Amino acid sequence: MLVMMNKDATQGQIDRVIRKIKDLGYSTHVLPGAVRVAIAVTGNDRAVRIENLETFEGVLEVVSVTKPYKLVGREFKPENTVVDVGGVKIGGDGLVVIAGPCSVESREQILTIAELVKKAGAHLLRGGAFKPRSSPYSFQGLKEEGLKYLAEARERTGLPIVTEVMGPDTVAMVSEYADVLQIGARNMQNYTLLEQVGRTKKPVLLKRGMSATIKELLLAAEYILSEGNYQVILCERGIRTFETALRNTFDVGAFPIVKQLSHLPILADPSHASGERSKVAPLARAAIAAGADGLIIEVHDHPEQALCDGPQSLLPEQFRDLMADTDRVGHAIGRRLHDIITQPVRP
Repeated sequence: MLVMMNKDATQGQIDRVIRKIKDLGYSTHVLPGAVRVAIAVTGNDRAVRIENLETFEGVLEVVSVTKPYKLVGREFKPENTVVDVGGVKIGGDGLVVIAGPCSVESREQILTIAELVKKAGAHLLRGGAFKPRSSPYSFQGLKEEGLKYLAEARERTGLPIVTEVMGPDTVAMVSEYADVLQIGARNMQNYTLLEQVGRTKKPVLLKRGMSATIKELLLAAEYILSEGNYQVILCERGIRTFETALRNTFDVGAFPIVKQLSHLPILADPSHASGERSKVAPLARAAIAAGADGLIIEVHDHPEQALCDGPQSLLPEQFRDLMADTDRVGHAIGRRLHDIITQPVRP
């Protein structure tokens, strides 16, 4: 449920309502809005004594939330959430592009690719130091050594880094290096991990599970927000269906649906959706047209030598072309790649 305060409610009135809700045994999440403060009540599996709350000074109304997710829904926050990562605004009017290799393979490799994607106009750098693989014999990542290389690439280029965290035991280590903690598709319903990253207060990029519904994606995000971390970015990366022509079926319809249901920003990952280099750009253009707030793209200067996902990685020149395409499609729907960095990044 939501407690909507009057626009002129005092801080003292807001505090009294919060104390009352906590006395009833529930949790509160305060959201200052453009006009008034809203207080979300969670942990209530039965009706709260609404009549008591409505009698408090400063309370406008008490609204029942019908969706199973509370904090990620538009009922809680009608305005779009904008996540700030080192001055890059994700979820605002501009479009954001995250780019880099699937995995960090060496110091030279990540530094080279970071410079290439920076030059092409990328806003953040991606790269896996920990890699969840289907086979235990596949390359598992360089782990902390890879994190150190990513941090060096950030210092050289000024690009904030996005990298995956695989389990609760690695959250603290990855948080020391990363600007955004990525939760991969295989971990979307790892609820212990979701709660752990929710306590870090670091921005989180949450990928949709390969067999997950949109409702399940939003409920996974709810775990993170319920721990007090409201800096969550959703990501559509394709789902597993009966179709085998592509690696996954890219759910373009997810973008307008998520935008209708939730205030959280959502990015598109056409690289994992397609699994093929030639299909990445068409899917990326479709995602932007459908309402995605940006892209996360795999780029490699020598994909034939890549230790992970080489066939779906764009060459640097292909990435440059995609950046131009993204700007053109964005312009057609009133969104651009520029004007999203509001403060200087690190030199």
